[in-house]
Amino acid sequence: MNTTDQQRFELLYQQHLTNLTLQGKRPATIDAYSRAVRRLSAFFDRAPDAMTADDLKTYFASLVATHSWSTVKIDRNGLQFFYRYTLDRQWEWLNIVKPPQVKRLPDVLTSAQVGLLISMTVKCRYQVFFLVLYTLGLRLSEGLNLTISDIDSASMQVHVRDGEGGKDRLVPLPERTLVALRGYWATHRHTRLLFPKMGPDSDVPMDKGSVQKALKRVLADCNIHQHISPHSLRHCYATHLLEQGLDLRSLQALLGHASLNTTARYTHLTRVKQADSVLAVNQLADKLVLMWANS
Repeated sequence: MNTTDQQRFELLYQQHLTNLTLQGKRPATIDAYSRAVRRLSAFFDRAPDAMTADDLKTYFASLVATHSWSTVKIDRNGLQFFYRYTLDRQWEWLNIVKPPQVKRLPDVLTSAQVGLLISMTVKCRYQVFFLVLYTLGLRLSEGLNLTISDIDSASMQVHVRDGEGGKDRLVPLPERTLVALRGYWATHRHTRLLFPKMGPDSDVPMDKGSVQKALKRVLADCNIHQHISPHSLRHCYATHLLEQGLDLRSLQALLGHASLNTTARYTHLTRVKQADSVLAVNQLADKLVLMWANS
């Protein structure tokens, strides 16, 4: 990028960051949307306001070929924001750059498998952390950012702060989880965090990568071959609660879902519903009067 383009890029980039902040975007969104502008500029090695429609088409064709659709979607949204608020232009690619609609059901462990996974985890911090994710139904980032002040042992509730969409929620705190949290906290006694990073940089939560690696190791030790991530423990929480008879509205509140439709997908994962379906299908087949059945 020549000097003029570099100066132009830096001016527009700072305006983009300001606009993202003024629109109340969360830090993770600001990071993703600003990265989209940097990536586009680096791809063509020129200021982002100089792109033509053909340039954008070329860029997204390359992105689709080299990145996941989730990345493509984030870049599309980031550049759409950039065009609207920084360049004051109409974004033309909303319906052209369109990720495929794919609906996959996540893998879910049985209660026995979850118990085995937690029991077989070697290090205490990961063992307690997996218990917390499962028994509180937390997202990975929500669990990592838990603080001492979030735990209310008087009401036996946990205040989950800044969840998806910037929403807070309260979830029940099982006695067993409280005991485990107290036992683990006594090993480090951090003044604020429940799961601090070990070492000199201990005023930040332990990193996501270490949790994912620990889970991968214990899955191998348990001979569990499903596609399981830390977020899967939240799926297990939801599915197992439905199997125990919890209603969808209550589960929606526990998970912090904005839409009941998002929560309703867990009904497809419960073994109770699957058993009902198997029984119904078998009854359907058994009622058929087939002339060759007894021949």
